[in-house]
Amino acid sequence: MSFLLACPHCGARPVGEFAFRGEQTPDLDDGMAHRALHRAIHLRRNVAGVQREWWQHRAGCGRWFVADRDTRTNEVHRTGLVGELGPRDAA
Repeated sequence: MSFLLACPHCGARPVGEFAFRGEQTPDLDDGMAHRALHRAIHLRRNVAGVQREWWQHRAGCGRWFVADRDTRTNEVHRTGLVGELGPRDAA
């Protein structure tokens, strides 16, 4: 698997410079019911298509960001800091 990923701080780099941390899940809240907390932590959508994911530029600036990536083709549609890309469902 080889593709370019654009760090919001450093620009486009080979994906080998980054650490993948999985699908971005709903925000956790101290007041969440047990069942909602379980779903948020353990259940993933794992879509065949575009999903929002966590990435870290470990060989560069070390910062965390999110990317909207097509899991079928590895095409990265956009990257940005948390909150910059709008709602997850808009991916």
